[in-house]
Amino acid sequence: MRYDRWLTPGAGINGMRYRDRHNARISAVLICSLAVLATTPARAAGCAFEPQGEGRVAAVIDARTVRLDDGREIRLAGIVSLIPDKTKAALSAIAAGRDVTLRGEDDAPDRYGRQAAFASLAGTAATVQSELLRRGEALVSTEVTNRDCAAELAAAEAEARQAKRGTWADPAAIKNAESPGDILAGIGRFTVVAGRVLSVRQAGATTYLNFGRNWTRDFAVTISRRMIPAFETAGLSPKSLENRRIRVRGYVEARGGPRIEVLRVGQIEVLGGN
Repeated sequence: MRYDRWLTPGAGINGMRYRDRHNARISAVLICSLAVLATTPARAAGCAFEPQGEGRVAAVIDARTVRLDDGREIRLAGIVSLIPDKTKAALSAIAAGRDVTLRGEDDAPDRYGRQAAFASLAGTAATVQSELLRRGEALVSTEVTNRDCAAELAAAEAEARQAKRGTWADPAAIKNAESPGDILAGIGRFTVVAGRVLSVRQAGATTYLNFGRNWTRDFAVTISRRMIPAFETAGLSPKSLENRRIRVRGYVEARGGPRIEVLRVGQIEVLGGN
């Protein structure tokens, strides 16, 4: 797994790239959770993973990393920070000096020795991640495969988005798919784009969701052939997205025009209306 993105210690989003081509676990149900929660901020069972221990937050290292009093470094899973300094300040206000309970799917450290986990403040059920999302200081990433956890995070983000808190106070937080220049300015950055899919075309092993008529210049979402079964399992074939409004999140690449590659079904949310 490549971590030449926000997983680089001390780095923010700017200039980072997303590549997670080696993780075969894809959550077909995540798209359903996100699509529903885009309009219905209901609470789900939450991020109820296996316990990974407890500790007190001794220091906040960056927007997504804390150090516990026993020396462990914990990387907050499931979120992305667009403005690292603001997110770090919010994380400090929420968790610095507090006891936390850790949960996760795997407590193996990454290449930097950090343990990825969902952290809850002692005596509470909600995660620190959810609180950051609720304040609009983070966005849901595309890495969560557990349905209930994805639903909790999506609901928290939706609450902040509807209230225009934090990141969502900026009208440009969601890029317009019809403005490829604005999207292209964010090459290598985690970006949220919304718009109507004008056409769906297949070229070789790649399916393109086109948002404009100039395929070499306008914004498009790319879906590799290996992803198609996941879409079909979720009951949403790429072709069915034609002429529908969607919101997509991911890292922007330049291939003539701006592109976001879908590596997980949950990167796409179907919005209301046609």
